[in-house]
Amino acid sequence: MSLLTDEQCTRHLRRADGVARRAMAMGRHPFGALLLAPDGETVLAEQGNIDTVNHAESTLARHAAANYPGAYLAQCTLVTTFEPCAMCAGSIYWAGIGRVVYGAEETALLALTGSHPENPTLSLPCREVFARGQRAVEVIGPVPAVEAEMLATHQGFWEARGAA
Repeated sequence: MSLLTDEQCTRHLRRADGVARRAMAMGRHPFGALLLAPDGETVLAEQGNIDTVNHAESTLARHAAANYPGAYLAQCTLVTTFEPCAMCAGSIYWAGIGRVVYGAEETALLALTGSHPENPTLSLPCREVFARGQRAVEVIGPVPAVEAEMLATHQGFWEARGAA
């Protein structure tokens, strides 16, 4: 697994945000994820959010596990607009993906969504989920250079969907 430069992280996070914006244009929650090959450049797959159970990251992790061998995925990177929730972190772990890069923290998302019924945020950082496992998952994030951009995609979205 090659090291990712700050420029690569920023560029891939912006592409994931584009995926999130496409999901939002389809009436879905604005989250997006990419799976990078071990070279840190080749995008193997991208996924927007589908619904409250099929998040971008968990859907992408399941797809990856069904299509690539574990030894390969251990060298891959999942790039996502927001810190993976506990469900997604578990899917990433079980898929065998070796690294996660995220743009903004779950706590920043909670500040935007509040108690919105469509996003009942779990207060469980992905690093804590991964730390309970038997193999390491490298985590890079939040990425300050793009954190405001990731948050901007969500500005007004949750209010427009109605509050709890």
